[in-house]
Amino acid sequence: QVRLVESGGGSVQAGESLRLECVVSGFYVAYTCMAWFRQSPGKDREGVARIHTGTGTKHYSDSVSGRFTISQDNAVNTVYLQMNSLRPEDTGMYFCGILARCASWNVNYWGQGTQVTVSP
Repeated sequence: QVRLVESGGGSVQAGESLRLECVVSGFYVAYTCMAWFRQSPGKDREGVARIHTGTGTKHYSDSVSGRFTISQDNAVNTVYLQMNSLRPEDTGMYFCGILARCASWNVNYWGQGTQVTVSP
């Protein structure tokens, strides 16, 4: 059974940082494509960062490029999202997912999410 568990969310002020973790079990994350998504209040879920865990190729949405960094540690089957210079508009539920393909945001498996709240 594939399971993704996110953690690391919390409440911070604008300009601060958070590091999210996504621990995967039942699926070996090496040489696959993983992504972080967020769903802000009143908005659709959007992909913010993805990584090919074999090649290290990364892609970011325009809204987080230069502030967020996605990374992985295959030894512990975990994907991370380092979020710096947080803004109130970054508030939302953050989910990790195992992608069907690296070229799209289609997800095969989801985690349950972790809440991030950024105050002005």
